[in-house]
Amino acid sequence: MMFRTLEVSDPALSPPGLRFVTAKSAALGQRADLLLFVPAQAVSLQDLPLVLLLHGVYGSHWAWAFKGGAHLTAQRLIDAGEIPPLMLAMPSDGLWGDGSGHVAHAGQDFERWIVDEVPAAARLACSACSLASPLCIAGLSMGGFGALRLAGRHPRRWVAAAGHSSVTEAAQLDPLMAETRAGWAASPADTHVIASLRDADGPLPALRFDCGRDDPFIAANRQLHADLQAAGIAHEYAEHDGGHDWAYWAKHLEDTLRFFGQALTTRTPTP
Repeated sequence: MMFRTLEVSDPALSPPGLRFVTAKSAALGQRADLLLFVPAQAVSLQDLPLVLLLHGVYGSHWAWAFKGGAHLTAQRLIDAGEIPPLMLAMPSDGLWGDGSGHVAHAGQDFERWIVDEVPAAARLACSACSLASPLCIAGLSMGGFGALRLAGRHPRRWVAAAGHSSVTEAAQLDPLMAETRAGWAASPADTHVIASLRDADGPLPALRFDCGRDDPFIAANRQLHADLQAAGIAHEYAEHDGGHDWAYWAKHLEDTLRFFGQALTTRTPTP
């Protein structure tokens, strides 16, 4: 069994559609939290697609729902038939310092927590999700770095990946954190999104990312777009009015969920 312990909130006592999960993570050597959104339609479904949403620095598992309304956006789009039913998994990053970067550290593997343990915890907490459930991953800021980098590190794992206002190099996190990155994995694929995607061992998932024109990471996102074009890596890139804040992310999560819905609808199942 992957988890020594797994605690799941009582749906009758939780906000509609939400389940709070605490798992004893072997990758982290400690307990870790995630928030699940299970749409109303899941009761009659199996192999429900699973979308991981990664938060930014200073955040935790509750941020996407209770600052960005991610569950409300997903349910609205599902009800309108604009995306297929899907489940959201919103994990903490492991709560190391101001942010773990979603990468492996000496003694703790925050990448394995996201890639392997979070989907496993979701399956245990909701029977509509299974090993056959297709996976997508997205994130904001540090979480965008995590999602896009993990698309390259584990390309066969995901149907699609996306980032909002993404950090594109680990060094961009340094001014935001009280801690240093000593002990973090330091290969190019661990520190640069473009290196991870260029060096991917296999076909990449569908990719998209966007950034606000007033965002401090707009130049980095434009450079990533140019680098991907130069490398011949297919992707979608968009710029919008807005900055590095929840008003922007709450609005444009809808774009990512629609992108994922299209990727899920047109994907070729793995033999």
